[in-house]
Amino acid sequence: MNPEDQSPVPSPCISLCKMSNDTGLCEGCLRTIDEIVAWGTADDAFKRQVWAAIRRRERDIPFDD
Repeated sequence: MNPEDQSPVPSPCISLCKMSNDTGLCEGCLRTIDEIVAWGTADDAFKRQVWAAIRRRERDIPFDD
C-alpha cells in the first residue's frame, strides 16, 4: 500500500534533512519547508496533498542516473 493511501498518513521523512538552494525542497523527502513545518499538526487531507506534490516532484525533477 502506498504511504499516501494509509491512515494515518505517514511522514515522507527519511532523516536526510538538507534543503536544496536550487529547488527549495528537502533533498530527502522533497517537501518544502512550509510543508515540513505544517506536517505535525496537519490533517490527513493535507498530508495526502503533500504526498501528491511529492509524486509530481519525483516525476519532474531530473535526478542523476
